[in-house]
Amino acid sequence: MCRHLAYVGDETTLRALVVDPPGGLYEQSWRPRHQRHGTVNADGFGVGWYVDGDPVPARYRRAVPIWADPSFADVARVTRTRVLLAAVRSATAGTAAGEEAAAPYRDGTWLFSHNGTLDAWPDGLGPLAADLPPEDLLRLEARCDSALLWALIRRRLADGEPAGAAVAAVVERVAAHTAGRFNVLLTDGETVTATAYGDTLFVAERPDGVRVASEPSDDGDWRPVPDRTLVTADRKAVRFRPLGNGPGRPPAT
Repeated sequence: MCRHLAYVGDETTLRALVVDPPGGLYEQSWRPRHQRHGTVNADGFGVGWYVDGDPVPARYRRAVPIWADPSFADVARVTRTRVLLAAVRSATAGTAAGEEAAAPYRDGTWLFSHNGTLDAWPDGLGPLAADLPPEDLLRLEARCDSALLWALIRRRLADGEPAGAAVAAVVERVAAHTAGRFNVLLTDGETVTATAYGDTLFVAERPDGVRVASEPSDDGDWRPVPDRTLVTADRKAVRFRPLGNGPGRPPAT
């Protein structure tokens, strides 16, 4: 339903990561090569990035397609970072439109993106919403399934769970309750946590850094991540571990 990208590595420009690659996120907004659900990602976009000395990431989001914002490519040309999370959106039917629904979501040092859908949205997700205190529901950044998924993960992070454990627990809990696709990206400016769960995910480990993305942005050394996998990455290593299917749930096809 969307395409997203995370990067951790040497300092580079936003443009070099998002716009310039021949099959990069910019092009994936209108011509994705591996997207199984939907054909274009024109319902908004967002980019979040970190600068040295400031743990709180900057964020730029728009409700228009990324190609319809002519200023972004120019701003991206001169904006540099070591860690980035970006996404282009194809909105799930019945979810909110607008800039506030475009990833990445942000809370403190965290950035989050969801590529997928919770099929039971909205009426069938009461048991999941019950996992949250009322104030968390009132703080949902947008009326959409991705914002609810983020709220569930954010609650565990606030309670002190490590990122990998929090993401794995929530994705497995959600998968046990509803069908859907639960590919997420999460970063705190130092590490990247991701899931492949119902949609494509690829990793490229290069001398300049690590990229984790819905699909390759070039013809380089990308490798596909097996479905039902948790990925944790930093500059030095990428680690994988399997995720559960949830009670009674068959593997994805």
